[in-house]
Amino acid sequence: MAKAPPKPEFRTRRGTGAVVLAGVDGRSLMARRFREIVTGVEADLGGDLTEAQTALLARAATLAIWCEEREAELARGEQFDAAEYATIANAMRRLLADLGLNRVARDVTETLDQYLAKKGAANG
Repeated sequence: MAKAPPKPEFRTRRGTGAVVLAGVDGRSLMARRFREIVTGVEADLGGDLTEAQTALLARAATLAIWCEEREAELARGEQFDAAEYATIANAMRRLLADLGLNRVARDVTETLDQYLAKKGAANG
């Protein structure tokens, strides 16, 4: 029998979504980019991820940022280790493949009650 999830007051700030990366200023470029990637992939996957999917997505986002940094270094003419880059890019691809690379359609059709409520709010 599965255990009940922890009560909200016993969850970590990471578990509640209040903190994305512990000990990192959320305003930094890396933290903002991390959130962009996570948000984008999460939307592609339909938005309601399991804990396992969330963990895989965090690892994939981290590797994506690492690859972006290496690409910028290459563009600046700095040293570039193609084997290391290929290894990390392949690991990222495998994580994303495990998550599913295709978008998941969400039903956005309103019910009649939702439509009427919105129309009433707009007119009232």
